[in-house]
Amino acid sequence: MKNLKNILDQVAIEAVYGTTACTVNALQFDSRAIVANDVFIALKGVQADGHLFIAKAIEKGATTIVCEVKPEVLKDAVNYIIVKNSRLALALMASNYYENPSSKLTLVGVTGTNGKTTVSSLLYQLFTNANNAVGLISTVEIKIKNKIYKATHTTPNPLLLNYYLNEMVKAEVKYCFMEVSSHGISQERIAGLHFAGALFTNITQDHLDYHKTFKNYLDTKKTFFDGLPKTAFALTNADDKNGLVMLQNTKAKKMTYSLRTLADFKGKIIENSFEGMLLSINDQEVWTKLVGKFNAYNMLLVYGAAVTLGMEPLECLRLMSELRTVNGRFDYFVAPNGVTAIIDYAHTPDALENVLSTINAIRTGNEQLITVVGCGGDRDKDKRPKMAAISAHLSTQSIFTSDNPRSEDPDVIISEMEAGVLPQDYKKTLSITDRKQAIKTAVKLAQKGDIILIAGKGHETYQIVKDKVLDFDDYKTIKELLIH
Repeated sequence: MKNLKNILDQVAIEAVYGTTACTVNALQFDSRAIVANDVFIALKGVQADGHLFIAKAIEKGATTIVCEVKPEVLKDAVNYIIVKNSRLALALMASNYYENPSSKLTLVGVTGTNGKTTVSSLLYQLFTNANNAVGLISTVEIKIKNKIYKATHTTPNPLLLNYYLNEMVKAEVKYCFMEVSSHGISQERIAGLHFAGALFTNITQDHLDYHKTFKNYLDTKKTFFDGLPKTAFALTNADDKNGLVMLQNTKAKKMTYSLRTLADFKGKIIENSFEGMLLSINDQEVWTKLVGKFNAYNMLLVYGAAVTLGMEPLECLRLMSELRTVNGRFDYFVAPNGVTAIIDYAHTPDALENVLSTINAIRTGNEQLITVVGCGGDRDKDKRPKMAAISAHLSTQSIFTSDNPRSEDPDVIISEMEAGVLPQDYKKTLSITDRKQAIKTAVKLAQKGDIILIAGKGHETYQIVKDKVLDFDDYKTIKELLIH
């Protein structure tokens, strides 16, 4: 049991009907999960308003209601806490409920359009290899030292987030590296957390279905840096045209990294191949198994973060040379018939262009580059023609297919992709709705030395069609087709 008054610390309360001088069981924002003496926080969502479920929550045993709108009828023996912002209240209450676990470890957030998963996962690997107790909160998985939990969102809801942080504290984790999504920032999921540092990868078009404009998307990312304390550090990409925007109003220590200009952490690509890269970082050379310019930026950011957190530079470079690629991020193998298969999560125009440009910079030009790509349903429609245009222009052959169509018709999504292809690239495209059939066609077209890129889903082992989640794994599918 927890003291309600303590849980409400820092919450902006507009009115109280009842008392805060009592004990409560647990916090819930889903009325179906309520048990006796729980607190129900009513959230206004995109699809449902939690205020409509207050009566149901009380029926199930809730004794405290936190809401933005006072109910018309107040029940006896129930406490009503009226707040201006229920989402913010939930985040602060969740942190208080678990006794502010983020303040008991070194929490570093990674944000940006592309590279969040790679950077946070590489930092987890790096600090683990340096014999630290480390936690990870990412799109792919949540890790507490060597224990792995399934991730459902890039940034979990505040209750789950603080639960895992508290589990990390109990496991004596010293560092936690966490992806911070724009949705997570906008929906106040990270409010109340104590960040020791914030890392910015890059920003390009994404999530405009949610944020509506690029400016809103950019401003949302920026609020993460604006809210940092002066005890934290903020490390940004000086080569991204909006990178320095992140530092404008932050109180944190400002730092930069770059491949092109003067920065606190300066890098250069010396050699680049499918086997890896030779990089120069602050005038020291390091070999990495990771491939491509975008990964040079990721590695530079990892180095900058690690050194800022106190890792000795030469030891950091030594450990960086042992880092392996993240599942579903430029994940590749060479089949017995000499065909190279690459699986990558690239699901934005910029990410797709980065991956294709990387492959084209490495290949000799005598091989075919066959790209299989789709776009997700119920997501930003504006990027569909752009991704198709990039794929068709930078590939020898492009096969447009279904991604996670969700509630949309996959054929309509593909037709919207096709609309972006330039006339001179029409002949280089095929459209095959069935994803497995599209991959099978790519395998049939490929000859010895050719390269097949399957983009968009990366680590995902499912496909969302209407309301069904079907088993589907790009890596497993192409491996079975290429290695009979």
